[in-house]
Amino acid sequence: MGERLVPDELWVLFRRVVPPTEVIHAQGGGRWRAGDQETLAAIIFVATSGCTWRQLPPVFGPSWHTVYRRFAQWSQARVWARLYRVILDELGVRRQLGWSRYAIDSVSLRAAKRGPLIGPNPTDRGKLGSKIHLITDRNGLPLSPGISGANTHHSQALEPLVRGIPPIRSRPGHRRRRLAKLRAHKGYDYEHLRRWLRKRGIRHRIARRGVESSQRLGRHRWVVERTVSWLAGCRLLHRRYECKAEHFLAFVGIAAALIGYRRLATPLRA
Repeated sequence: MGERLVPDELWVLFRRVVPPTEVIHAQGGGRWRAGDQETLAAIIFVATSGCTWRQLPPVFGPSWHTVYRRFAQWSQARVWARLYRVILDELGVRRQLGWSRYAIDSVSLRAAKRGPLIGPNPTDRGKLGSKIHLITDRNGLPLSPGISGANTHHSQALEPLVRGIPPIRSRPGHRRRRLAKLRAHKGYDYEHLRRWLRKRGIRHRIARRGVESSQRLGRHRWVVERTVSWLAGCRLLHRRYECKAEHFLAFVGIAAALIGYRRLATPLRA
């Protein structure tokens, strides 16, 4: 099961970003440290299956305490964000990123517990929840994910998401991060956002409130809506169970990394 969840190519990429761990055994010996590859497979299993840490099957080897502790350490070290940066660089070098246009959107989900970046969802009778924001390229690959409380308006995430797009390697010695054209629904229809995008040389196509329907952008925006369904492939993102915001963001990063890796493994046809 571990080999299926963590193929060799993914493991090679992960080894480039995981921090080295110094193992110090007590005098007289001690328990062997669980391997990073087995622990990574267990974390991915938790993310994709939606099981709790305590329900982790023993087939992976490490105990659930060890897996959770390693997950917390790696999340604090931003390993998942660094892993996705490496995957984006590989996609950029292989010319598998669509730079011509981008789409932005968000999705809300309920929260099982209270914690930071959780707020009342105005579209769900005020129930507590969080929101996942993301910008995707023309092929639906998430370039800049983020999280907030469910009561955060779409428009407040646009500037942080655009700034959060990392410089991605497009060819040897060259990196790229500037958007060509951004498409968004009328929830982002604010003049200050249009000015902010124009100031940075980013063309935009944002539906205007009361003038046109968001449906006209459907043939371009469906890619980001499809990406939202891809994120749901990590069942732990169907609802927010993590109290800590960094752990919830870590699972979003894991989902994005798996989406990017699948694109590496099955490139688009020319």
